[in-house]
Amino acid sequence: MDENTIFQGQNLRQEQGGYQPEPQPQVTNIQNPPIPPEVPVNNSSSSFPFMKIVKLLIGLLAVVLLGIIIFAVVIPALTKNNNQKVTLTYWGLWEDNRIMQSVISDFQRQYPNITIDYSKQDIKQYRERLVTRINNGNGPDVFRFHNTWYPMFSSILLPLPSDTISKSDFTQWFYPVAQKDLIKNGAIYGVPLHIDTLALYINSDSFQAAGLKPPTNWNDFINDSKTLTVKDANGKIQTSGAALGTFDNINHAPDILSLLFVQNGVDLNNISSTSQKASDALNFYTSFALGNDNVWDSTLDSSLLAFTKGNLAMYFGYSWDYFAIKAANPNLNFQVVPVPQLPSNNINLASYWVEGVSVKGKHQKEALLFMKFLADKNTQDKLYSEEAKTRAFGELYARVDLADKLKDNPYVYPFVQQAKTAVSSFFVDGTYDNGLNSQMNTYLGNAVNSLFNNISSQTAVDTLSQGVTQVLKQYGQ
Repeated sequence: MDENTIFQGQNLRQEQGGYQPEPQPQVTNIQNPPIPPEVPVNNSSSSFPFMKIVKLLIGLLAVVLLGIIIFAVVIPALTKNNNQKVTLTYWGLWEDNRIMQSVISDFQRQYPNITIDYSKQDIKQYRERLVTRINNGNGPDVFRFHNTWYPMFSSILLPLPSDTISKSDFTQWFYPVAQKDLIKNGAIYGVPLHIDTLALYINSDSFQAAGLKPPTNWNDFINDSKTLTVKDANGKIQTSGAALGTFDNINHAPDILSLLFVQNGVDLNNISSTSQKASDALNFYTSFALGNDNVWDSTLDSSLLAFTKGNLAMYFGYSWDYFAIKAANPNLNFQVVPVPQLPSNNINLASYWVEGVSVKGKHQKEALLFMKFLADKNTQDKLYSEEAKTRAFGELYARVDLADKLKDNPYVYPFVQQAKTAVSSFFVDGTYDNGLNSQMNTYLGNAVNSLFNNISSQTAVDTLSQGVTQVLKQYGQ
């Protein structure tokens, strides 16, 4: 297949003048009084007039009294707010308090009047609970949200002022995808603590046995998936070469489709404007599960489970899938590589979480100080180090200037390596938002499934486009 068509068929003014004295009346017939005798003046430098000493003492006393007033009244009034004890509520999702506390303690040592009350939240109904609490006035001051949630959170997110983080610093420190996701109308609405991208996990033993190298383009991916698929005498798949084609039993199916869409030039916010490209990408995706040459079908285990069992050669996943795979099968021999690309571009998909400040928080000044602290390079480096003490690696650095620290880790660097050219999509799983993402994924899943019911890809894309437009309007997009 031709790679170029692989989916077929982005003052003081000083007044002048002087005072003129009034004329004085003349006095006549009065004798001049006698001139008193001259009093000798002592010009010796060792003597000091008594009155001058008195005046000096009075001046010194005034200065002392003024100092007392300043220290007793003025300074306490000016520093009252700085010394006021404040507690910030911070809602997180993935990290335990023990890990976060090491970083929080550094902040509290720097600002001893601010206490951070961190709590790890349950992801189930997190978005609804968070929005309800904030709107009721008893929500957290700082909270975590997904990079695609801005349309749902625009009314509760506080824009970060330039003294917290300037736009120039943000664009220098963080990846372009974070800039696009979090800078709205010139304002910054969050600080990412990590980044993640969709990469390709491959079963090393399967590839070595077949004498294959990891695919870097979609043509090779197609050929490898067929070569690595093993079927029984009845055509039943025993080992799958790649998990693509269906929707319900493929982990990250929305993300994989998003990757194909953006690589093929689909405008995810206006699918109808690029409907043919969307149709081509949809056909390409489902082709892996259709016909006699299929490498996947709806009867197989979920793609993650199949990979951990050694029954799947290529699996699309994020960095955190590593831990699930290792937990299920510690002896599985696998590696992580970048996703295949079309020859004309290099586009990847990112999905990550961000820290934001509540617009209704009672201690916004202190919350912004905490956000500034979280964005700092040393803070993010320490957070990763603390996380890596309890598992193979921490949440991957969100800051560009820390990426090279992961260069020697072959399991994590491919995810970071792809971040420079990554974009985001509303079609992602794992957010449990019961809102924007979930609604989008429902329409996308219907589009995929309709192709197995003899519905044309163009009709499926038209219906998908209408659904996407409806959801975006619902959230003011």
